[in-house]
Amino acid sequence: MEQPPGYVDSRYPSHVCRLRRALYGLKQAPRAWFHRFSTFLLATGFSCSRADSSLFVFSKGADLIYLLLYVDDIVVTNNNSALLDAFIGKLSKEFSTKDMGSLSYFLGLEAHRTSSGLFLSQAKYAHEILQRAKLVDSKPVSTPMVVARHLSTDGPDFDDPSLYRSLVGALQYLTITRPDLAHAVSAVSQYMHKPSLCHFQAVKRILRYIKGTLRYGLSFTPSSSCNILAYSDADWAGCPDTRRSISSYAIYLGDNLVSWRSKKQPIVSRSSCESEYRALASTAAEVKWLGHLLRDLKVTSSSSLILLCDNQSSIFLATNLVSHNRSKHIELDYHFVRELVASRELRLQYVPTNLQLADILTKSLGRPAFIFFRSKLCVQDSQTLGLRGGITEDQDKDQDQD
Repeated sequence: MEQPPGYVDSRYPSHVCRLRRALYGLKQAPRAWFHRFSTFLLATGFSCSRADSSLFVFSKGADLIYLLLYVDDIVVTNNNSALLDAFIGKLSKEFSTKDMGSLSYFLGLEAHRTSSGLFLSQAKYAHEILQRAKLVDSKPVSTPMVVARHLSTDGPDFDDPSLYRSLVGALQYLTITRPDLAHAVSAVSQYMHKPSLCHFQAVKRILRYIKGTLRYGLSFTPSSSCNILAYSDADWAGCPDTRRSISSYAIYLGDNLVSWRSKKQPIVSRSSCESEYRALASTAAEVKWLGHLLRDLKVTSSSSLILLCDNQSSIFLATNLVSHNRSKHIELDYHFVRELVASRELRLQYVPTNLQLADILTKSLGRPAFIFFRSKLCVQDSQTLGLRGGITEDQDKDQDQD
């Protein structure tokens, strides 16, 4: 650090400031702030979640307080308003805080309370991406990718790779409330180092799809069940360049989608059974983590975790220890699925392909199948829920004309 003008001592011109407190912009500032804030919470009676270090839980009898911290943005909720008011009073005495009221906007996510539950969207953020790409007036399409299309490294290079990386990076954050975009965004993200013209055309199609679904978001409704239901799927050798498979999962807590993923597997699979088995392993790991998170939230599940797969060979491989010769080449860390099944923590069940909800996260689908699976992922139009917030009047006019 350099001394600001007026603080330089003529007797000691080479002296510098001694840092006594962490300031914004310093590398150690986030760690120092988190330590300061977490120390206060732990002294107040909170406990830090082992599954998520940003989550703090206060539990006393039937009273619960959940606090989620992201740098200096805080979300607090509980089941006792008097207890919450008392805690906010303590928090205000310790730190300089500003109560923003009921949750409406957090880290670019728009939250709306509806008659049926909660609706999360990023309409404003999506519109800003369209403005950056100059596609606000583009013609919408019904799906984010061409049916049965796989991107490859072939084709002429795109002349503005910085624009490509900027748009794809913004789309990655948009998938927080748009699981229907997960596979398409994952596909274009694999060519950030050297995008071609066809890759940019794929990005433009995603943006045209967003133009027609600008108000869409993720809906959550109250559910009497707290059971975890997971769908696991894989597209064997889905990458034409490396012949690696695409694995995906969609995990539900009750009737609500809480976790999803679409990602290329790290190594090549020799069969569709092997690729599905590796997808089962990654899904089981996520399900196991969600189970730990629910325990930290003091939520109990009444039954074992259920994992649905549309490949009977991989189910047999995970439940039958006799099939050693068929799996001796698979790494041992994937076989922890067998232990979960043997201990009855996890139940594997077969689901037909036409009901495999994770299929939308592994490949590009036709319009009827895509719309069907999109609705099952709890992705809805805000207009159907009676909401019109988060979009300007000009955007509303554009949508009405479309």
